[in-house]
Amino acid sequence: MINPTVDELAEHTSIKQACDLLGRARGSHYRAKKPRVHGPAMRRPTPPNALTDAEQAAVLAELTSERFVDKAIAQTWATLLDEGTYLCSMSTMYRILRANGAAGERRRQATHPPRKKPELLATKPGQIWSWDITKLRGPGRGVWFQLYVVLDIFSRYVVGWTLQNGEDSQIATTMLEEAMGVHGIPEAVHADRGTSMTSKPVAQLLLDLGVDRSHSRPRVSNDNPFSEAAFKTLKYAPVFPDSFGSLADARAFCEAFFTYYNHEHRHSGIGLHTPASVHHGTATQIRAHRQATLDAASAAHPERFGNRRPQAPKLPKAAWINQPSPEALIQTA
Repeated sequence: MINPTVDELAEHTSIKQACDLLGRARGSHYRAKKPRVHGPAMRRPTPPNALTDAEQAAVLAELTSERFVDKAIAQTWATLLDEGTYLCSMSTMYRILRANGAAGERRRQATHPPRKKPELLATKPGQIWSWDITKLRGPGRGVWFQLYVVLDIFSRYVVGWTLQNGEDSQIATTMLEEAMGVHGIPEAVHADRGTSMTSKPVAQLLLDLGVDRSHSRPRVSNDNPFSEAAFKTLKYAPVFPDSFGSLADARAFCEAFFTYYNHEHRHSGIGLHTPASVHHGTATQIRAHRQATLDAASAAHPERFGNRRPQAPKLPKAAWINQPSPEALIQTA
């Protein structure tokens, strides 16, 4: 069994890490170690109006006869009733079939294999991009503008955006192509499964450039966290309006916002640096300057800091979409 192997590995790590490495569910591991002990089930007393064994056998014979074996219970019940025969209720027919192992779905059912969870790891700017489309309210009811945004997941830098009246795969292709012309070609581009994201023009562009495509699983918003977080920062900004008077007004607002976002917004996920400083490689120098300022403040007033030396926020070593395996993280350390 796998339980002894999990216990042996857990002596060097933990139960959780051992189960993750061996592909064992923790719940199954704990249940196998302490199985539940169940007493004998209480037998339900037979109601006085229940069918006799002979009557149940007659119902089962009718339901499994050549005439009704391929028909639904409702069809069988109604046909017999039209002929002046009532054997029992439809629910009783179902119970008799279940008791004899003859109930179940007989039609062919569509089966879909589970979608593979995307796992993307970036250790420097320019490796992994993420993009998405969101709606901005226009001047009238039912009028929406489509905002396309593509960003670098390591630096959070917005490498490209465009605002249009509608969603179109060719617009997305042009935006990605222009962004790659300025910032270089990434190793992979991640997006959800919208029509533009999975369109043939976008797929062909990435294929021609040798860029890996990655897509979120259906109805799993956590598979595209960086784009979702960027849109939240945009729409929760105090200056974000309820609606825009025109496409030109919306574009002017986005131009000002993304300039601020890239060059002034201190992002908590990258050590409170701006995306531009991380993307262009100046964040290390800025962190050293921050540390010098903190050291000077500590030397001037050591009583204000206790026994701990103040530390500037650290820069991230990696960014990912869905945490990769421990082996991949060890290789990047």
